[in-house]
Order: sequence, then C-alpha cells, then structure tokens
Amino acid sequence: MKKNLTHFTKSGEAHMVDIKNKNITDRIAVASGKIFMSKDSIKKIKEGNHKKGDVLGIARIAAITASKKTSDLIPLCHNINLSSVTVDFKINLSKKYVFCKAEVKTSGKTGVEMEALTSVQIGLLTIYDMCKAIDKSMIISEIQLESKKGGASGEWNRGK
Repeated sequence: MKKNLTHFTKSGEAHMVDIKNKNITDRIAVASGKIFMSKDSIKKIKEGNHKKGDVLGIARIAAITASKKTSDLIPLCHNINLSSVTVDFKINLSKKYVFCKAEVKTSGKTGVEMEALTSVQIGLLTIYDMCKAIDKSMIISEIQLESKKGGASGEWNRGK
C-alpha cells in the first residue's frame, strides 16, 4: 500500500491536515534519546553536585514544557490538549550517557508522536545547556519514536 505525504496538497503546497472527520481516540506516544558526555559531567549529574543545581529535575520540567509547545515549534502540528507527559532519565555511568524517555498521552483526533519527540530533544538540550561550561563535547543522539498507539493507523512499535 502506497502512502501519501499528508502535509501536501495535490499540487504540492504545504498545508495543515484537516482532522475534523477523524475519530477521537486515546493516543500514546513514547520517544527516547541519549546524550553522551565526559566522565566528569556525568559524575556531577549523578552525585547531584553540579554547580547549576538539579540538572535532571530542570531538564524534566523543560521536556514537559516543550511537549506542550510543540505546535509553536513545528509549523504544521496541531495544538493538542495533552492528558499527561511523563519524562524519565537514566544515567549510564559506565557508558557515559543519560538516557531520556518521554511518554505523552491525549484523547483526541491526532497523535502525539511529535510531542514525545520534542519532549526528548528539549530535555537533552537542557542537559547540554546546563553542562556545556564543563563539557562542550557532548553528543545528543538516537532520538527516536519507540511506540505509538491510537488513531486509524493503530499500534506501532520499533522493532516489531
């Protein structure tokens, strides 16, 4: 089955997708990503003695806020009322990275994949911002959609 890009008219012009005839369904999206950093940076985050304070706590608030602002950042995204946003960070000291996972939920006519991806990206960028004074070599990578549920296309899981 050939899928068409929905953000373009038949003549190739960009437009916002009309969702008025879509059904309201429960929708969930999960995204993840990593930020790799120096041993010193990750140690300061883990021990909670970074001079800028609670790095992961501030990054979590930034990530949640970003999910709510996605339609302000991505031109063709719909403004969505979110039901919940959960952001978790896990520190991998031996491999020197912080893993971020965001789960976004709504009950509506369009999905929340972009909100979950935006949440992860901004959470990791906030960590970068707070740690850049001691580590400019950080690398943000592996930003990806892990899964989504709801809507006409149903359920999708990475690797399945």
